[in-house]
Amino acid sequence: MADRGLEGMALPLEVRARLAELELELSEGDITQKGYEKKRSKLIGAYLPQPPTANGAAVVRCRLQHSEGAPGRALHSGNIGVCDIREAAVRERAASTAGNRPLFYFRFGVDQALPPERRAPVTPASSTRYHRRRSSGSRDERYRSDVHTEAVQAALAKHKERKMAVPMPSKRRSLVVQTSMDAYTPPDTSSGSEDEGSVQGDSQGTPTSSQGSINMEHWISQAIHGSTTSTTSSSSTQSGGSGAAHRLADVMAQTHIENHSAPPDVTTYTSEHSIQVERPQGSTTSRTAPKYGNAELMETGDGVPVSSRVSAKIQQLVNTLKRPKRPPLREFFVDDFEELLEVQQPDPNQPKPEGAQMLAVRGEQLGVVTNWPPSLEAALQRWGTISPKAPCLTTMDTNGKPLYILTYGKLWTRSMKVAYNILHKLGTKQEPMVRPGDRVALVFPNNDPAASMVAFYGCLLAEVVPVPIEVPLTRKDAGSQQIGFLLGSCGVTVALTSDACHKGLPKSPTGEIPQFKGWPKLLWFVTESKHLSKPPRDWFPHIKDANNDTAYIEYKTCKDGSVLGVTVTRIALLTHCQALTQACGYTEAETIVNVLDFKKDVGLWHGILTSVMNMMHVISIPYALMKVNPLSWIQKVCQYKAKVACVKSRDMHWALVAHRDQRDINLSSLRMLIVADGANPWSISSCDAFLNVFQSKGLRQEVICPCASSPEALTVAIRRPTDDSNQPPGRGVLSMHGLTYGVIRVDSEEKLSVLTVQDVGLVMPGAIMCSVKPDGVPQLCRTDEIGELCVCAIATGTSYYGLSGMTKNTFEVFPVTSSGAPVSEYPFVRTGLLGFVGPGGLVFVVGKMDGLMVVSGRRHNADDIVATALAVEPMKFVYRGRIAVFSVTVLHDERIVIVAEQRPDSTEEDSFQWMSRVLQAIDSIHQVGVYCLALVPANTLPKTPLGGIHLSETKQLFLEGSLHPCNVLMCPHTCVTNLPKPRQKQPEIGPASVMVGNLVSGKRIAQASGRDLGQIEDNDQARKFLFLSEVLQWRAQTTPDHVLYTLLNCRGTIASSLTCVQLHKRAEKIAVMLMERGHLQDGDHVALVYPPGIDLIAAFYGCLYAGCVPITVRPPHPQNIATTLPTVKMIVEVSRSACLMTTQLICKLLRSREAAAAVDVRAWPPILDTDDLPKKRPAQIYKPSNPDTLAYLDFSVSTTGMLAGVKMCHAATSAFCRSIKLQCELYPSREVAICLDPYCGLGFVLWCLCSVYSGHQSILIPPSELETNPALWLLAVSQYKVRDTFCSYSVMELCTKGLGSQTESLKARGLDLSRVRTCVVVAEERPRIALTQSFSKLFKDLGLHPRAVSTSFGCRVNLAICLQRLSQTHCFV
Repeated sequence: MADRGLEGMALPLEVRARLAELELELSEGDITQKGYEKKRSKLIGAYLPQPPTANGAAVVRCRLQHSEGAPGRALHSGNIGVCDIREAAVRERAASTAGNRPLFYFRFGVDQALPPERRAPVTPASSTRYHRRRSSGSRDERYRSDVHTEAVQAALAKHKERKMAVPMPSKRRSLVVQTSMDAYTPPDTSSGSEDEGSVQGDSQGTPTSSQGSINMEHWISQAIHGSTTSTTSSSSTQSGGSGAAHRLADVMAQTHIENHSAPPDVTTYTSEHSIQVERPQGSTTSRTAPKYGNAELMETGDGVPVSSRVSAKIQQLVNTLKRPKRPPLREFFVDDFEELLEVQQPDPNQPKPEGAQMLAVRGEQLGVVTNWPPSLEAALQRWGTISPKAPCLTTMDTNGKPLYILTYGKLWTRSMKVAYNILHKLGTKQEPMVRPGDRVALVFPNNDPAASMVAFYGCLLAEVVPVPIEVPLTRKDAGSQQIGFLLGSCGVTVALTSDACHKGLPKSPTGEIPQFKGWPKLLWFVTESKHLSKPPRDWFPHIKDANNDTAYIEYKTCKDGSVLGVTVTRIALLTHCQALTQACGYTEAETIVNVLDFKKDVGLWHGILTSVMNMMHVISIPYALMKVNPLSWIQKVCQYKAKVACVKSRDMHWALVAHRDQRDINLSSLRMLIVADGANPWSISSCDAFLNVFQSKGLRQEVICPCASSPEALTVAIRRPTDDSNQPPGRGVLSMHGLTYGVIRVDSEEKLSVLTVQDVGLVMPGAIMCSVKPDGVPQLCRTDEIGELCVCAIATGTSYYGLSGMTKNTFEVFPVTSSGAPVSEYPFVRTGLLGFVGPGGLVFVVGKMDGLMVVSGRRHNADDIVATALAVEPMKFVYRGRIAVFSVTVLHDERIVIVAEQRPDSTEEDSFQWMSRVLQAIDSIHQVGVYCLALVPANTLPKTPLGGIHLSETKQLFLEGSLHPCNVLMCPHTCVTNLPKPRQKQPEIGPASVMVGNLVSGKRIAQASGRDLGQIEDNDQARKFLFLSEVLQWRAQTTPDHVLYTLLNCRGTIASSLTCVQLHKRAEKIAVMLMERGHLQDGDHVALVYPPGIDLIAAFYGCLYAGCVPITVRPPHPQNIATTLPTVKMIVEVSRSACLMTTQLICKLLRSREAAAAVDVRAWPPILDTDDLPKKRPAQIYKPSNPDTLAYLDFSVSTTGMLAGVKMCHAATSAFCRSIKLQCELYPSREVAICLDPYCGLGFVLWCLCSVYSGHQSILIPPSELETNPALWLLAVSQYKVRDTFCSYSVMELCTKGLGSQTESLKARGLDLSRVRTCVVVAEERPRIALTQSFSKLFKDLGLHPRAVSTSFGCRVNLAICLQRLSQTHCFV
């Protein structure tokens, strides 16, 4: 009742101001609802209203209740109805963001005293303002609340029915007005929500809109010119009316938009939500609002000038809103693509289509045959009554023997029985469970096509829509939940199944079939004849001509794993059967062997539907028989002298594998071998191989007929069987590089990066085909451009069941020309196939939309990647060729992931070698990097019902981290090229930082970093020098006899050693030789081809003394020169080395006959032998002028076989050595054992650089010496009591395999590893956890602590990201 009390009372200004403050405190959460009501009752208790007079204006109140049912509050003033519309977020989050969440008010003005023609026109300026705010950016759209929008629209519609005026925003002027109205108070009393004197104004009537307009313009004129005259009180001014109020609101709303310097609206704006209101159509005339120039005036959010004498609390609120707003919390976790990532620019040299615009291709006219039935049910009735004993379907058992022969008479009678029982035996007579038009599920196993066929035709006769699905074997089948979602959306309540299938379904302890996850509750109905009632003699199914009713629904699994139902009408079903009959030349009583799934796709269309239309005999080969005997389908073709066979390329492939030159094979009876997956471009290899083997068995080339199909467009194209054996099939050799840009470029077969495609025949009879751009507007492609094939025909699917939006995008496509003109007035259907129409109307398919992966703007098809991976010796490593390829999004781009099942007998090393070759092949053929290649144990990937890999489930397991691979090879550096830009930190801590404990202060997740090298204080004297050459000179002067390097031989004795001064003097002599004999200058590159040892170190520092840039190169192996020497030659050439330094022994090897047979020895640069050095010293040791000059080049061969070189400057080299020194706590008294290859990466830095910088002694153990003495490394560690040692995986593997049975003898020899603090494995390829665990476990008895063994890892640009320190991992970058 308190709300009603304000309608007719005149409250003092101080009371109104206090009420406004209470309202604000409530919205901010400062007081509770109960406290608010209590204080409000106290304030208005003395001002109870009187009943309104009969002449008073009607009061209309509108409340928008909270979503939880809490009633909204409304303030009413005089004769003006106020709708207090408040967002739910204000109440729910008032405690967290109260300062930025003011209330929302909308005013509904009603004046029933005036006739409609005299009411003032109202301009919905606030609607314009809201729409402008929405169109200015996407931020408001993201936070728009549809629930609130609909609620507001409902409220507006309700009041529109009552002939209310258009609502306009109300100004809560009491928030800023403390005293009486000042000089610029407008004369409109109705524009404020708590103005005094409104009752008096009502009793005296309302002026016309013209008067209101004059007074309003007069008031605005006064405000513009800064007039000091004022009205005494709004109660004494009666010239401003309702029309003036609305005009004022319109002007002020426009001012709010155009005057960007105005403060935010404290009454109609929130920091995170805004209500979007659909206003009724009205006047939209906009006025240019004037600018208020008086500095002493303050504008509210609506642009109304008011007095600056406001409460401190309100002023503080306004000042707060004037500040730049912080981003909402969620924006702290949303990366801006343009700001954070390197945006790759398109390649200017990429191929572009140049041909003319293609024309739609029309197939042959669908012939009219007089004896074609008017429907498929009529065809069944004809053959069931005329030829009841003609065989329709023969099923096979797992031994290849006939299990059951279904005749056309049995099919007809049993289908009638199923139809009768579906309609009359389910439910009651008054409430049957299934009526004509309802959907029912068909759940039959793949080895029982007869029962499924009877149930399918029973549904057609009953005019019930069958939905064939797979049998759920367990409650957690891959994709089973999505199948259940399809059944639920189709309203399926009954599932037809066979007796054997029903018994095989999983049962609960009580014997009931449990409800599968995501499935609706189903009634399982067995369709065997013994379980069915015989229909009465007078009952007969109603057989109609084919119409537009739905015949059946075929399920389709999308790329993301969702399952859709494609509806096929009866007329489309019949037309499709007619088109297949004409294209394939089917005749009565022909025999067809079907290996495909009879529930969907080509297997359903040929083996169940078209076969019945033509009274054909189908020999169905179950998948279980194919697994046992891949040649079974060929044997049945020979046995039954079949004319047609429906297979996939995999069936042809496995038949080739199982073929053992059997003599009883004769395929001369075949006139058509339909390859169902002819749309897969790699099926051509299986077709060619199959033809080569079986051509001598009577198979003709023209018999192989690939076809292209899709669930949406049914059969898209099929190659026709011909009698002309001289006409070769169409094929094209296309550039793979051009295909990635969607362009057709003919290439030669000699190249590796080409795709050979075969045609899939001509367009189906009665259809029109075109190719449109895959993205954006469906515009016709050019003749040399790859696009998505679209078909316009009767024989296509009509919709996705229950999904009108997706249906419009797929089944109602209107292709347009380049000028925008539509190609046809009839809609086309997207096939999901990528291809083009070649010469002669032949259709070529190069991939599928579902398998498309767009990586860095280039298109790659998953089938192409699979074919390349399978070409790399799959039989040795991949279990049954089971490979899955998909893409994941990393840094706003797709990355390729390959998952394969590994053979049980494959070792880890063999598998890794195979993975490396796969990456190399994909990189060279497709020019794309692979993000991840994972091998999983055999039979662990989720399977489809027919044994294939369930792709979406595999991808989901990968994303969840539940794949559990046994081998992983990650190569992000080869494919992630759009790395993030440097992180930018915000000047102030945002709300996200507060919520997560100040961990996030920028727009991206916080980074991990090591200690700052420049801020750590220690006594390191080497920091005074910028260059390693200066550090060596300093050590040669201060500690000349300190031993830096000790080299061990295979017997464990010291082969040689170097002190500081010895290394310094040898480096000087090498520098003299480079300058005098080599005639080299500063900056020349020198290749150092040395075995692991002291000479390599001396040659490196000799190059630094001479100002040359050294490149360490692994020398060729004497026993394998032919394969190792070309790598040496390649590094020398790529690095542009002006000279090559080596030992005398290797120098002879490079000029030997064996070397001349591998490379051109005359192309070597000058070779310097360092075994004979000059005696004199250089006149001056080179000192770089800039720390950023080049120090050395680090060349290595990647896992994919790619040679990569990294430039290392002097500053980076010194910083790298210093970080290792601090991380590993290296100092001159320390000894470190190193058993690594010293040619690249961290191994080179530890072998050659760290001892000079840190001063510690390095005990060098060449890894090649362990081939003769596997215990050499561990014996050296024990003998020298080394605390820290570095090794490689190959060294650890040699020790594990060679010393596994010698631990007791080693222990007897005194081998003790208890002093080892850190044993760091320098990982150059992949983490080998099993190897490190075996090593730790094996040598645990010799004192090795398990926590001492760790792994360092790095990359090409950062050689060591992590190193072990005191059993704790610390990162430094």
